[in-house]
Amino acid sequence: MGKIIILIVGLLIFTSCYKIDNKTYKATGYNERVRFIILHYTATGRESSIETLTQEEVSAHYLVTDKKWEPIYQLVPLEKRAWHAGVSEFGGRTNLNDSSIGIEIVNKGYKKTIVDFNSENEMKNIANREFYPYKEYQIKRIGKLLQNLIKEYNISPKNILGHSDIAPLRKQDPGPMFPWKLLYEEYGVGAWYEIDDFYKFYDENLYKKYSQADIQMELRRYGYGIKISGENDGETIKVIGAFQAHFRSDKVTGEMDLETFAILKALNKKYN
Repeated sequence: MGKIIILIVGLLIFTSCYKIDNKTYKATGYNERVRFIILHYTATGRESSIETLTQEEVSAHYLVTDKKWEPIYQLVPLEKRAWHAGVSEFGGRTNLNDSSIGIEIVNKGYKKTIVDFNSENEMKNIANREFYPYKEYQIKRIGKLLQNLIKEYNISPKNILGHSDIAPLRKQDPGPMFPWKLLYEEYGVGAWYEIDDFYKFYDENLYKKYSQADIQMELRRYGYGIKISGENDGETIKVIGAFQAHFRSDKVTGEMDLETFAILKALNKKYN
């Protein structure tokens, strides 16, 4: 009995060493830890996707399957760090697993490709790939989910991204079949350019004044991690290809042209 009394007294002394007051003072200098939402395709079927995302060294917060009758599965609590982004960068931030929510979508990616082991030309192969479309009900669910997450975490429109936007040198998902424009127009989520600004910058004379380094600076200004080399190198080709897959998916070439330039300038005008 004596031992029990001593233990209770000890616990009381320990727990009374301090107390937490979370009401008297409130700081104003803070923001949300979650700053990005990253969308992926799984590049495989439903069963393989579930197995990979639940039993291997990769994960995501949400999984949207290709079965109409299934719910969206939450695989990782939102306060936890999922392993979906890998080596990544956008807007000057790196290691985006730390500050993002990952959404995986069951989609097989692309059907075929012309093999080219030249890294500078790999992004150009997107034009030679036949990508699988997404299901209409998948996009509806993603649209609603994004609306709720954006409201909850106050996420900037330009921080709703694909894996290829944050890791363009090694990733191409969710691919050019992902309907970014539709999500913007029908659900009000993500970034898109204003058509008036597009036509303002659709100017051949203006475009010719921009050097390769200037173009790289514009891409970096929007958020892409790209070195300012002044050369049309393999990295630049892949970053331009990722940008086109997001904002001009009908013609992904990896080469800068007047239309891509006008879209990029219009986006920077709107969001920067």
